[in-house]
Amino acid sequence: MLKYKIGIQLIPGIGPVTAKSIIAYTGSIEGVFKEKKSNLVKIPGIGEFTAEKIINNRNVLEIAEKEIEFIENNNINTYFFLDKNYPELLKQCTDAPVMLYSKGKLEINGKKAISIVGTRNITGAGKENCEKLITDLKENNHNPIIVSGLAYGADICAHKFALKNGLKTIAVLGHGLNRVYPASHKNTATEISQNGAVITEYLSTSKFERQNFLQRNRVIAGLTKATVVVESAFKGGSLVTADIANSYNREVFAFPGRINDKMSVGCNKLIKQNKAVLLEDSKDIEYIIGWDEKPEKPVQQELFIELTEEEQEVLNILQSEGGKSNIDTISRKSEIEINLLSAFLLAMEFKNVIRSLPGKIYEVKNY
Repeated sequence: MLKYKIGIQLIPGIGPVTAKSIIAYTGSIEGVFKEKKSNLVKIPGIGEFTAEKIINNRNVLEIAEKEIEFIENNNINTYFFLDKNYPELLKQCTDAPVMLYSKGKLEINGKKAISIVGTRNITGAGKENCEKLITDLKENNHNPIIVSGLAYGADICAHKFALKNGLKTIAVLGHGLNRVYPASHKNTATEISQNGAVITEYLSTSKFERQNFLQRNRVIAGLTKATVVVESAFKGGSLVTADIANSYNREVFAFPGRINDKMSVGCNKLIKQNKAVLLEDSKDIEYIIGWDEKPEKPVQQELFIELTEEEQEVLNILQSEGGKSNIDTISRKSEIEINLLSAFLLAMEFKNVIRSLPGKIYEVKNY
């Protein structure tokens, strides 16, 4: 079974989205390698060219078997996107990797976690902000898993401050587990694997390519509910990660900086364009993603009688939207004008049913 899971990654031109589609239509991972061409071409989005690629590259299973030897010899854990232990939040992303490989245990489901990214040229102020954020989250008993990319600058700071505070941390690599890049972070990677996981979607035989490091940013963004940008220049990989997190409808936070600081331009731009919440301290994260609340009874059971007919309709719409939506969508679906809707939403906030978030977004509490 494992050789098929690995093998589909080796077929040229088959990315995560296409691979998942083929698996869904053939009914199993083995079916991808056993299905006739005449059936493959009927799968939406496949066509003659891709079907031919699949048929002509079934010998990749031999390469997959060699990769299994590497996995077994190096105590690598594997996570297929249909497995129960595959990260749940990442699974929600359509372009998430079909397979993940890890040194250490990738145990993130159901646990608090945040991603921290930023410039490789982090300043002293950036380091202080990063350390204080992680320390405060630890002292407030959240004990989050810290996810980053093991790169120079903000990434390695995030990992080291997490380890310093006794927190688990996950490093997402842009290459196979047969190496550590940069090499100077090898000892940290070893320590991370003993108290978290070093993970990748790439095989040990994968070429070392720059584009892979940009590609891995979607994994960093997809693993958690929130991404924090510590510092960033006008351009950089951390801004790419922030954009991806926004596309996944995840929260993005950024530390603001002075307008003439080169390493704050990117963060200030994110905040200015309403792509990130201005982050001053850990309380902002606690409030926005709900870590500051104690468990309560479901609002439907506790507050149903207290809601008016219009408020109940709004609640139903929010629940149908995954527990969160913007005021324009609520207005359109409820056919309630925004000025009147705002009054209903405010009343629901007072009743502790929902909370308002930046960008005129409303979220059901304890959804």
